[in-house]
Amino acid sequence: MKVILLEDIRGKGKKGEMIEAAEGYARNYLLPRKLAVLATPDAMNTLKLKEAARRKEEAENRAAAVAAADALRGKTVRIAAKGGSGGRLFGAVTGKEIAEAATAQLGAEIAKQQIVADPIKTFGVHEVRAKLGYEVSVNFSVEVVEE
Repeated sequence: MKVILLEDIRGKGKKGEMIEAAEGYARNYLLPRKLAVLATPDAMNTLKLKEAARRKEEAENRAAAVAAADALRGKTVRIAAKGGSGGRLFGAVTGKEIAEAATAQLGAEIAKQQIVADPIKTFGVHEVRAKLGYEVSVNFSVEVVEE
C-alpha cells in the first residue's frame, strides 16, 4: 500500500516521502496515528504544492541571507561602551549587542544567535564572524569605543 509520510519514521522514511508499506502496518499503525496518509492523486498534488512552497521559501530565505552578508562584508560596526583603565570594559560586548548595532547601523537583519564570537572585553577593533544560515557566513569588524 502506498502512503505519504507526515512525519519522519525511523527505518521507513522521512516526512513528505511516498513509501510502499505493508497493508497491515499502514492500516493499523501509520494511518490511525496520523503518521501517514493514503497516496491518492489529491494527496500527491498537495504534497507537490507543499514541496514547491517550501523550496520557494527556502530560496527567499537564502537570498535574504546573501543580502545581509553583502551588507556586512568589509564593514565596521561601532559600539560605545563604558570602560576602565588599561583598555578594559566594564562587562563585555555580547553577540546580542553586536547584532542590534549591525541591524541599526547597516540595516542587515541578523539575530544574536548568528554571531559567532566570544564576548568582547577590550576596546579596539575586533574581527567577528556571522553565520547567516544556508551555508552563508561573513566576517566583519566591530569597533568598540569608549563612551
